Amino acid sequence: MTYRTSVYVDGFNLYFGALKGTPYKWLNIKSLCERLLDPHNVIDTIKYFTAYVSPTPSDPDKPLHQQLYVRALRHACPETQVIKGQFRTHIVKKKLAQPIAGMRYADVYETTEKGSDVNLAVHLLNDAWLDYFDCAIIVSGDSDLAESIRLVRKHHPKKVVGVIAPGKRTMSKELVKAATFVRTVSTSALAQSQFPDSISGTNIRKPADW
Repeated sequence: MTYRTSVYVDGFNLYFGALKGTPYKWLNIKSLCERLLDPHNVIDTIKYFTAYVSPTPSDPDKPLHQQLYVRALRHACPETQVIKGQFRTHIVKKKLAQPIAGMRYADVYETTEKGSDVNLAVHLLNDAWLDYFDCAIIVSGDSDLAESIRLVRKHHPKKVVGVIAPGKRTMSKELVKAATFVRTVSTSALAQSQFPDSISGTNIRKPADW
């Protein structure tokens, strides 16, 4: 018996939880999920929730890298849909924990991302009502998603909702309680789930400085 499986990925939660500062950003999400799930889980949909980033003085190529990755994901995993939120970087004044040369405040870059968690929760609930999956996999450690998981399991008791938690941060107790099961992402699983440097049939290549 196979289970129609839909994967819902909070892109920023995955990036900051497991990928930032590692050599594993060129990640094949479908391959990763297949390594962590049972053989009867047949992934027919991946919904990747993200927002397009802006360049910063320290990383002017950030938007290009993100766009290359999204293109790679779409070409190599054609079942992928990208759902966009909003991402903004702006300068705000913050109070310093320790004054520097008499200065108590400093201007810093602050980034805010809006929409991904809400969009993910709405798509999860809607797809459950439309009977698009037997099993849903949430790739996120965000406890705000616990209520949508609870609602799916309450109103669709035959459906399975699992969580793949990025990184080594302490797992949210709310997510653990809400989900049918939880898997964690190991470094070895990330290393074994990378796209090839060049995506076959395209001119898409992994950025040299990733």
